[in-house]
Amino acid sequence: MEIHPITWRKNKIIILDQRSLPTRIRYKRCSDHREVCTAIKEMTIRGAPAIGVAAALGVALGAMHIKVYSHEEFLKKVESIIDEFANTRPTARNLFWALDRMRHTLREKLLTAGIPELKKILIKEALHILEEDIAVNIKIGSYGRSLIKNGDRILTHCNAGALATAGYGTALGIIRAAHEEGKKIHVYVDETRPVLQGARLTAWELSKEGIPHTLITDSMAGFIMKQGKVHMVITGADRIAANGDTANKIGTYSLAVLARHHSIPLYIAAPTSTIDLTIPDGSSIPIEERDPKEVTSFYGRRCAPKKTKAYNPAFDITPAELISAIITEKGIITPPYSEKLLEIHEKKTGLC
Repeated sequence: MEIHPITWRKNKIIILDQRSLPTRIRYKRCSDHREVCTAIKEMTIRGAPAIGVAAALGVALGAMHIKVYSHEEFLKKVESIIDEFANTRPTARNLFWALDRMRHTLREKLLTAGIPELKKILIKEALHILEEDIAVNIKIGSYGRSLIKNGDRILTHCNAGALATAGYGTALGIIRAAHEEGKKIHVYVDETRPVLQGARLTAWELSKEGIPHTLITDSMAGFIMKQGKVHMVITGADRIAANGDTANKIGTYSLAVLARHHSIPLYIAAPTSTIDLTIPDGSSIPIEERDPKEVTSFYGRRCAPKKTKAYNPAFDITPAELISAIITEKGIITPPYSEKLLEIHEKKTGLC
């Protein structure tokens, strides 16, 4: 089943509302870039690659409605729109990568094209980013499936599937590729508190694909590892530092520690656009803190005493030494990571 979390249609952005899944399929139609900003902030669309795609399309949408006559004014207003998107979610590297691409595209053509043509160029670039993301994820799947053996049982955390990208998936894309190859696999799905991306989204995707899976609470992971039920852990990533330290959904670090204790490999699946060579290690990765109500409430109902405070970091950092390999569209990277990440980041692939 093809899943399209975000599309461009008749100069509007159509977003599959992930907050409504799995019980209801609902779409949000955005005709203004600020609506796209809100969709990113409120996690109507989420997942680092999907956020990057949404931001690129949002910049193009915002540029369409700019009414100025000078190139200088046009550039200033587009830069302001880019700044609005940059302030939506701080951890996702793909957001800033996509915004930089849109900025570079505009500046490159600024002196050679009129304003109407510049608007078309920005739309074309944003759509290219969307198409490229799908091609990149398919490539990640083709590399990663070689690590999965027939009969393997795989544990995954959060949602790194089609919903987290432009439509195929990173960690779940690898699982999907192995399934398409005919390998008999079983997936253990962490529920992923507090927003339940695993329970609501990953389980929904696996159900649609007909991939055998079992939902577990996050706190069960260590126990099923001890029982010998897990052969590998595969997750996505929101930002990878130059040394290989990786930011991903809160709970990934705990899985990495448990996996190492039980001698189980943990793989990170991510496009090279998630790699941030400007950040030396995980200690410099910005960690988003979300509304404590996500922890003190459950599906809109208070589940903690009113005076109880909550801490709600959306991500944690998994040290590079706990990561068995990083799977990208340009190949599988194994430790030590620093030089290899630099090499693979500069490697050409010819995608799109």
